[in-house]
Amino acid sequence: MKIAVLHGQMHRGSTYHLTHSVLDRLGGEGAEIREFFMPRDTPGYCVGCYKCFMEGEMKCPHSDAVQPIVAALEEADVIILDSPCYVFGMTGQLKTTLDHVGYLWMSHRPSATMFRKVGLVISTAAGAGASKVTKDLRTQLFFWGVPVIHRWSVKVAAFNWQSVKPETIQRIERKASKLAKQIRKEVNSARPGFKTRMIFRIMRLSQKGNKWNPLDREHWVREGWMDSERPW
Repeated sequence: MKIAVLHGQMHRGSTYHLTHSVLDRLGGEGAEIREFFMPRDTPGYCVGCYKCFMEGEMKCPHSDAVQPIVAALEEADVIILDSPCYVFGMTGQLKTTLDHVGYLWMSHRPSATMFRKVGLVISTAAGAGASKVTKDLRTQLFFWGVPVIHRWSVKVAAFNWQSVKPETIQRIERKASKLAKQIRKEVNSARPGFKTRMIFRIMRLSQKGNKWNPLDREHWVREGWMDSERPW
């Protein structure tokens, strides 16, 4: 099993520990885990040059930082995005990274590999807001085409992991075990449901009339998606 993790933070706080509570149970002999930490691995800010959309992702001025992350995502069986809640949203560092892969959305040039993966999005907050973060992170995975996405948000009622109550940690460990067991079952069998297929169909129809971006349309033609081929 290959797992790619995008951490929205460098510090190893509550969100990091939730993620690793799952990784510790998913990892094992033969497991390959690649972790990226923001801001250490964050590309420069997207400058809105449209080069990734119009000329190709390698034309992005930050492609040297972006493409190793994309390669890990495409190779993975499981993708995990995590971020603590900062002002009711994900960290700016993680959002900056995700801004750079908008070209992978179904409306542009989705990767066929995404439609067979399992996703997990995780967030914690001392108070409210973690659920909002996981909702936003799930949106990213959905529009990449990831068919199975688990959301896990926890109000830890603490400002650091060391202050989290033992009973809360016990609940976290039980949830991590259930998630890891479920994900193991879904790897290699995940397939898109009705909503993903519907959005894909709408995007396919859009590409048939696409005259503003030949690069996107050529991608769909090359994959055979304009005809009978599908990425699942």
